[in-house]
Formats: sequence, structure tokens, C-alpha cells
Amino acid sequence: MFSNWMLVAVGGAVGALLRFSISEATPDTGFPWATLSVNLVGSLLLGLVTAATLTSALSESQALLLGVGLLGAFTTMSTFSVETITMVEAGHWGRAGAYVLASAILGPVLALAGWKSGQAIF
Repeated sequence: MFSNWMLVAVGGAVGALLRFSISEATPDTGFPWATLSVNLVGSLLLGLVTAATLTSALSESQALLLGVGLLGAFTTMSTFSVETITMVEAGHWGRAGAYVLASAILGPVLALAGWKSGQAIF
């Protein structure tokens, strides 16, 4: 049916469009709420997808579509990095620090929550 490459490409297109729409819909407040939100939601969902894949609730093809494609394009480390440096360059050290800490602490916590939830569900 679909090759693995096509599954990743389709998932990636959907994930990128979702991320862009969230960025466009989120007001600019001087703090990168849109990127933080997609990265945290993506962490939770990737934990869930991982658990579903490990328990064979999702096939390898579904995992490629959802995990690598959709969530890979939905989340963004590069934007996180640039937004952090932009805040530092503007002298907003407190905001930058809060952003880094929230991302570094909440991301793995939510990934674990998704993983554990997935293990309980699947």
C-alpha cells in the first residue's frame, strides 16, 4: 500500500500544518506559548504512541505515520532553540530560563505520563 517514506511524508505534512495553525492562532505575548504547547502535547502523545507500538496496539506503519511523521513535524527543537536565544538576546533572561526549564522538565514528565497511560490502556 503506502511505503514507509510516504507514511512519514503524509504524517509530516499534517503535523507541520497543525503546528503552523497553532502558531498562527496563538497571540504574541512575548513568550513562545505556541511552541511550548506543541512540544509538551507532542511529548505526551509520543509517549502514548511509543507505548501503543511496544504493546503492538499500533503497527510499525502506524507508528511511522503518527510518531515519526505527524509528531516529528508537529514538535520542534529548532524553533525552541531559536526562541530561547531570541529571548536571551533581548535581555529576557527570566523568560528564557522559564521556557528552558518548562520544556526540559515538563516534556519528559508528559512523555512518561503518556507512556504509562498507554501501557495502562493497551
